[in-house]
Amino acid sequence: MNILDGIIQICEAEDIQILKGVVSKDHIHLHIEYRPSQNLSNIVKLLKVRTSRKLQIEFPVLKQRYLGRHFWVIGFGCWSTGNITDEMLNEYLEHHRKPNDNEGNFILE
Repeated sequence: MNILDGIIQICEAEDIQILKGVVSKDHIHLHIEYRPSQNLSNIVKLLKVRTSRKLQIEFPVLKQRYLGRHFWVIGFGCWSTGNITDEMLNEYLEHHRKPNDNEGNFILE
């Protein structure tokens, strides 16, 4: 399992649509669509807990290194001020794309 597969599986299971995402070496950007009954804070917590668990199972050295400590940083960034459109957000995410990247919803840095 890689981190991208894990995120996709979690989102599919929770009925969360990934509109666009960027996976960098030290952070992840996700533009998602979710039901109004879902709570963004809970979604982020779910993604962090499940991906951390899966990565630590696949890479035991991570489990040893982060035993009793946070794998992901506490909290998350979420911004939406003024009139931010989907198009503006997608343009922001697209600037991470390398020239040889395939078209798709996920960009790997």
